[in-house]
Amino acid sequence: MQYTLSPLGDQAVVIEVGKQIDTSSEQKVKAVVSRLEAEAPPWMIEYIPAYTTVTVLYSIREFLKEDSPYKAVCERIRELLEDVKESAATQQKVVKIPVLYGGEFGPDLDFVAKYNGLTADEVIEIHTSGDYKVHMIGFAPGFPFIGGMSEKIGAPRRTTPRLKIPARSVGIAGVQTGVYPIETPGGWQLIGRTPLELFLPDEDPPSLLAAGDIIQFYEITRDEYEDLRGGAE
Repeated sequence: MQYTLSPLGDQAVVIEVGKQIDTSSEQKVKAVVSRLEAEAPPWMIEYIPAYTTVTVLYSIREFLKEDSPYKAVCERIRELLEDVKESAATQQKVVKIPVLYGGEFGPDLDFVAKYNGLTADEVIEIHTSGDYKVHMIGFAPGFPFIGGMSEKIGAPRRTTPRLKIPARSVGIAGVQTGVYPIETPGGWQLIGRTPLELFLPDEDPPSLLAAGDIIQFYEITRDEYEDLRGGAE
């Protein structure tokens, strides 16, 4: 498997496996992550997978006797990945996410509709008609970077970001859609909210979604939302 190594600060190495966001890069990232998880080298503090890279944070204390800690880490990484091959395609997990669209939970639905010359119902129909793919988890705990949304409902970010976006809000930014797992500031256009928790701190892994998962959104009513939340909000 081909890859390149480069420094990030003085305690991290970036493993780049590709230049484009595609299936090949995704499978290579998975292969690297699988090997790092299996070996769990004592010098590794953490790894951070992305679209085409895996960043490895390392403890410099493990390499104080080396002339170049960075070069020593790179050599260890090469040894770890020596026989790693691009992961074969695996069965993808399909996750169905219910969404209560519009109203107080989707205050920007009408803006998205007007921006695209559509009705709110048409935006919902398009948003729930596609299969979306999770490319990676990041930004906030459990936050899925999702691809596959139709350009027909794309919309720009808000000119003034909100200081607080409620957890589980479903939003649109450009031609991306996503779900905020926790309360956080943000500038996405909010079109609805799901009753499902995406960030699961007491579970392993602590995220409902993982890279490679397929997401299917579907519309629910307020009563269905309340039932699924079980009174919690």
